[in-house]
Amino acid sequence: MADFKTHITGSTIVGAAYGYWGTFHQGMSIESGLLAAGLCSVAGMLPDLDSNSGVPLRETSMFASAVVPMLMINRFRDLDLSPEAMALAAMLIYITIRFFVVEIFRRYTVHRGMWHSIPAAASVGILAYLVMPTPSEGARVFKSAAVVLGFMVHLILDEIWSVDYRHGRFRLKKSFGTALKFWGNDISGNVSVYVKLALFAYMAWGDQEIIQRLKERERWTQPYVVQQVESAPSWKQWFPIRR
Repeated sequence: MADFKTHITGSTIVGAAYGYWGTFHQGMSIESGLLAAGLCSVAGMLPDLDSNSGVPLRETSMFASAVVPMLMINRFRDLDLSPEAMALAAMLIYITIRFFVVEIFRRYTVHRGMWHSIPAAASVGILAYLVMPTPSEGARVFKSAAVVLGFMVHLILDEIWSVDYRHGRFRLKKSFGTALKFWGNDISGNVSVYVKLALFAYMAWGDQEIIQRLKERERWTQPYVVQQVESAPSWKQWFPIRR
């Protein structure tokens, strides 16, 4: 299979092309194009989070713990968090990624398991969609797709490196077919990845509705609104009860 340098180089080249295409042919801002290129590049390391070497897991967790809170600024604003609450949420996200998520990957994943699969790539893309709400739905999908693209570049390179060509003859290695797959040998791993995919898809489907409900609830809890509601005439004033 391809090594770490090949993966990061491939995803970076594809990410640069993707960012250029989005900026100059799809009307995305330069900032969105550069961010998408960077996300695609980093996503090229994601499938190797289950690697025994630990290098991709360490590098990616450090990057994600620092960048994810910044990507969630719009999410924090949608939730009407105060600056202090935003800082607290960022710290909690950092701790969760650096310690809990890393430990889960170390204990419960195996190399070339279902984390190396197409449904895992879709799950990561939807999770990125949930993390990065933006006023423009097109820009949100564009950046989320960059994560899926980088993930898929890694899987494709693994499959290419699984074909051995020597002395004019092709030979398929044992690793062939273990990256671009929809189903693995471990039933529990299959169920786990598809349950996560369904859960993330459900959350993304109702994301806007949930945010609108939270905003509506926040509006009705504002002091001015509460005061106006409490001072409004009740039905008893309009329809007095006669005894």
